[in-house]
Amino acid sequence: MTTRIAIIRHGSTAWNKAGRLQGSSDIPLDEEGREQARRLGQRLIGEPWELIYSSHLDRAKETAGIIAAAIGLTDLRQDERIREASGGQIEGTTEAERIAQWGPDWKQLDLGAETTDAIIARGTAFLNDLIAQHQGKNILIVSHGGFIRKMIGHLVPEAPHQIMLKNTAVTELLHSDNSWSCHLYNCVQHLEE
Repeated sequence: MTTRIAIIRHGSTAWNKAGRLQGSSDIPLDEEGREQARRLGQRLIGEPWELIYSSHLDRAKETAGIIAAAIGLTDLRQDERIREASGGQIEGTTEAERIAQWGPDWKQLDLGAETTDAIIARGTAFLNDLIAQHQGKNILIVSHGGFIRKMIGHLVPEAPHQIMLKNTAVTELLHSDNSWSCHLYNCVQHLEE
C-alpha cells in the first residue's frame, strides 16, 4: 500500500526577504507569502488530498490554512515535530551579521543550533506515526525549508536535497514497502504560470 505525501515549504516572510535565519522564531507570512499559498491552493484543487498537517509555527500554519480552505479540507492538524530546526544564537541574523559577530568560520562554532540528528529523530518519529495512522492516504504537510531538506537527505539521499527550497515549493514522497522515494522536488509551477 502506497502513502503519498506532498511536503510543502511555507510561503514567504519579511525575514526570508531580509536573509534572516528564522529557525524556530515565530515569524508570520508577508502578503506575498499569502498569495503564494493561494496560488498553491488553486493548483491542488481536484487532487485527491485527504489530510493536511502543519508545523505549529505561524508561517506554516497560515500557509496550510489557506491551502486547506482552497481544497476543502477542514481538519488542519498541527505537530511540533515538523517545526523548523532551531538556529540557537544565529536566529534573526543575516550571513553578514554572523560573519561580523563570529567570523567567517561561524558554522564551525557551537552556537546552540539544533543538531541534524535531533531534527531527523523527531521528523522520523512524526513520519512513522503518520504512516502507522494513515497508511495508503494522500497527505499534505506544510513545514520549513531546513527541516524538509534534512528529512529528504535522510529518507531519499539521491534526491537533490542540497538545493534550497523555494517558498511554497512542493516535494512529493511516496512510501511503499517500508521504503521512500521522491518523485518531485522543489516544484513551484503554481508561481510560474
